[in-house]
Amino acid sequence: MSINEQFNATTRQFAETAAQVNQLALENFEKIFGLGLSTLEQNASATFAYLGELTAVRDQEGLKTLWPKGVQVARENVERTIGASQETLARTLKTHEAIGQIAKGQFESATAQATAAAERTVKQATRAGKA
Repeated sequence: MSINEQFNATTRQFAETAAQVNQLALENFEKIFGLGLSTLEQNASATFAYLGELTAVRDQEGLKTLWPKGVQVARENVERTIGASQETLARTLKTHEAIGQIAKGQFESATAQATAAAERTVKQATRAGKA
């Protein structure tokens, strides 16, 4: 295999690997963005529903009865946000692990190719020395 062929093969392999990594990163971003948007939508809906009820209150007793509901809405919003953050972290870690496995495979492949090339060179040098 000539140097140009080796260079072309290595470049092609690098481009394929970069495409795989980019695809994984893009899919992860899409999922995380969707999760964040969904969480924001749920939190906003719950908050605006509570605020709608709050605007209908006309006396102090009505406010006293709605206060615990406001605390509940706030707690649920925080729980949803924390849950989304945890899921985002878990998805990101899985994506990074997948990228790491791709990189590991590339290093192993490059090492195997370099070892094979070195062995061929040694064999050729040994044959040339005997001749």
